[in-house]
Amino acid sequence: MQGLITKSTGSWYQVQTPEGERYDCRIKGKFRIKGITTTNPIAVGDEVDFEMEPEQETGVITHLHPRKNYIIRKSINLSKQGQIIAANLDQALLVVTLASPRTSLGFIDRFLVTAEAYDIPAKLIFNKLDLFSNDGLEILAEYKAIYENIGYPCYDVSALEGTNIEQVQDLLKDKVTLFSGHSGVGKSSLINALLPQLELRTSEVSEWSDKGTHTTTFAEMFELPQGGFIIDTPGIRELGIIDIEKHELGQYFPEMRALMPYCRFNNCRHINEPGCAILEALENEEIKLSRYESYLSIYHGNDTRA
Repeated sequence: MQGLITKSTGSWYQVQTPEGERYDCRIKGKFRIKGITTTNPIAVGDEVDFEMEPEQETGVITHLHPRKNYIIRKSINLSKQGQIIAANLDQALLVVTLASPRTSLGFIDRFLVTAEAYDIPAKLIFNKLDLFSNDGLEILAEYKAIYENIGYPCYDVSALEGTNIEQVQDLLKDKVTLFSGHSGVGKSSLINALLPQLELRTSEVSEWSDKGTHTTTFAEMFELPQGGFIIDTPGIRELGIIDIEKHELGQYFPEMRALMPYCRFNNCRHINEPGCAILEALENEEIKLSRYESYLSIYHGNDTRA
């Protein structure tokens, strides 16, 4: 039988057939000995073949179909391995906040680089609009301008008050969409606003640490009434970049990619080389300093908490 992975709890997977039936399945042992360098050889969004176990109500996954794409991060505990967050995506929405808890520009840039590297269109959802003062709204406009000017659509919403939720609804029709973000940014609250019947568990942000607690403990896919699926994922505290070579990195910054052919040297690192079009654009403020600092941070392999 063939099906779609709609939930992953680590050792067990929920598989949904085209007819809508769901089965709990485990992985056949050979999946783990094929040179796979990820902690999870199968992820939510994967298409698989499975067979039922004799005299059991559970199944065994026997084959993984080729993926259109996937999004991955460095495993926190196993630095040489990656963790696949989800597969076969049409788009990824990163839910961010400017306060309580603040999402850093470095974290946003790491997510966008990862999405670029795996050919996944990305959009930014700025949540908690209800908390913004007039000064906060000005800062929000500055943040949005950074990303809109290089081609990333941005939306500001309040999941709590329902502000602009319909704009997000319109993005989802007939698409497989990943929702991601730090714990506490209101990702589950936003999904609840989009699909009230799910009643996903939410939590308050800690006043002591200004960080959210994990309310989603595993990735899960939900079908939308208007067509399409959304994938809810555990909140990400860190986002380690994996499988991107240093000489390729600039290709995943759209504003740098456009200028790289004009660098004097083909192997320009865009750090201190003469005749570098990137450095010239930075000096002329055509490239934002925050974006270039993210480039350097990733290039030098700095802390994933950027």
